[in-house]
Amino acid sequence: MALVVALLLGYLLGSVPWGLLLTRAAGHGDIRAIGSGNIGATNVLRTGNKGLAAATLALDVLKGMAALLVAEAVWGEAAGLAAGFGAMLGHAFPVWLGFRGGKGVATGAGVLLAASWWMGLAAVLVWLATAALTRLSSAGALAACAAAPVVALVAGRTDLALFAAGIAALVVFRHRANIARLLAGTEPRIGQKT
Repeated sequence: MALVVALLLGYLLGSVPWGLLLTRAAGHGDIRAIGSGNIGATNVLRTGNKGLAAATLALDVLKGMAALLVAEAVWGEAAGLAAGFGAMLGHAFPVWLGFRGGKGVATGAGVLLAASWWMGLAAVLVWLATAALTRLSSAGALAACAAAPVVALVAGRTDLALFAAGIAALVVFRHRANIARLLAGTEPRIGQKT
């Protein structure tokens, strides 16, 4: 029962659409009508407001961390992981937005950092390096998702590797259109207004 409650708690925390709320409050209207239509930090950056994009990124990371850490403190590690995955589901499929949310990269980073700081840090570093080299946020996200389970396996944490693989599978699923654009060479670069 604790796992179900933790999953639901994570879902509710993850479903807060910070990108949408912040851009509306700043007078940019509905972020879903800009660029990719996504509610995440990369699309918020397309408004030209770097501060809003940074705030969206930070809040999306924090909601993933909070979900896992709160549930873990109350019900233990397994419940923490359930809440972390729930936060991912809430961000990607928020009930408040007709189940059309973000892609889960920042929230996933928060979840991975809270589950294991070294695994999360490795994923973030891979994202930063790949995004800096390619100027493609989606390429960084996909590379980071591939790296996290491998890092956990190398560290001998099969449980975390499986968890990170589940997070990665959700992020890859949400990036289907990006993958198609990457293959076609039409994926927008970081900071590019569309």
